Amino acid sequence: MADQQAEAVNGLQVEQAGRPSFAETFRTWAEIGLLSFGGPAGQIALMHRVLVDEKKWLDEKRYLAALNFCMLLPGPEAMQLATYAGWTLHGWRGGLAAGTLFVLPGAVVVLVLSMIYAAFGQVPFVAALFFGIKAAVLAIVIEALLRVARRALKFTSDWWIATAAFVALYIFQIPFPLIILIAALIGFFRATPATEPAAPAVAVDWRSTLATTALWLALWLVPLALIIMGFGWNHVFAQTALFFSKLAIVTFGGAYAVLSYMAQQAVETFGWLKADEMIDGLGLAETTPGPLILVTEFVGYMAGYRFAGGLWGGIAAAVITIWMTFVPCFLWIMAGAPYIERLQNMPRLSGALAAVTAAVVGVILNLTVWFALHVLFGTLDRTPFGLVPQFESLDVPALILSAIAATALFAFHQGIFRTLLLCSLLGVIWKTLF
Repeated sequence: MADQQAEAVNGLQVEQAGRPSFAETFRTWAEIGLLSFGGPAGQIALMHRVLVDEKKWLDEKRYLAALNFCMLLPGPEAMQLATYAGWTLHGWRGGLAAGTLFVLPGAVVVLVLSMIYAAFGQVPFVAALFFGIKAAVLAIVIEALLRVARRALKFTSDWWIATAAFVALYIFQIPFPLIILIAALIGFFRATPATEPAAPAVAVDWRSTLATTALWLALWLVPLALIIMGFGWNHVFAQTALFFSKLAIVTFGGAYAVLSYMAQQAVETFGWLKADEMIDGLGLAETTPGPLILVTEFVGYMAGYRFAGGLWGGIAAAVITIWMTFVPCFLWIMAGAPYIERLQNMPRLSGALAAVTAAVVGVILNLTVWFALHVLFGTLDRTPFGLVPQFESLDVPALILSAIAATALFAFHQGIFRTLLLCSLLGVIWKTLF
């Protein structure tokens, strides 16, 4: 039934371009998964070139409608967009193949790098390498902040929502999910109802939707329940499974938006890793293909490595983390894809998305300040107004490397990978000479 719905939804462009074989799409998804560097912006552009311009498997209107739908959802929008594209061509097996191949190459690389980092992270050469990476990551996060702000802050009210989100997080430490909920409600009620009649949408079998939802909920929640019952609430496996399941529900706006919340919980609440290690993990995720949210795998591995018996504990916790992070993404797409055209006719839902996107700007600003303070200063004091640095602890070499990274990104328009490579090499040179 899902296959039939996918054909009906995609309809015209499949007939015109000729439906590709599953083997052909499988090869294409594998290629996209291996080449998906550059964060969500680069990944979305890559898929547009391949799926719309080159293969013509989706037309422009369908691609943009799917992108808007994925931006409504928690989780990595690029991975969910790939899953939807696969679903339109070959139903559930196409979506499963596309989403898995989008994530798998990066997940394997991040796991290997996490193992190396946990074992050799304090080796002088590796420490020097990550000294440069941290400085580059700061510039990359600033670039992400400016990019999202240009897209999201269209009205005065958007600026107020972004400012309020930053103040709520940085000063009052209000939970991230609550901020997203409040922003969505504001956007929902400020939206203007549509005055034009809605275009007719494709009929969807609600029984098929119910069965699909039940299946993916079971794949998500049954392992979660078994882990908690088998190891107990206080075991690191249960903690990581439950934490990343919660995170999967609130990751609106992509990895950058949720990193400050995840870092606060992983570093300060659970004590799985240190703040500088969290920044190292983001640097690892930036250098690999796949969604940036794979930084969660690094966090999970470090938690299991330290609290569940070393290498194999780390691997088990990493697998648990990946499962709990991405199975919900498949749930959202497999159950929601048939309703995309209906969602396009809901202006209040679009208004909620716009407000959430504005709040995400404030969340990313909070993340930027958090990163800047931990990268550039050795000592921080927690005050009623948030973290305040001791200015005599300023790390001048880190400031210089961050400036170099910003110059490479903004002035010379270098990509993320080249910027990270440049700063990591400069970090090694600096630590070797001084």
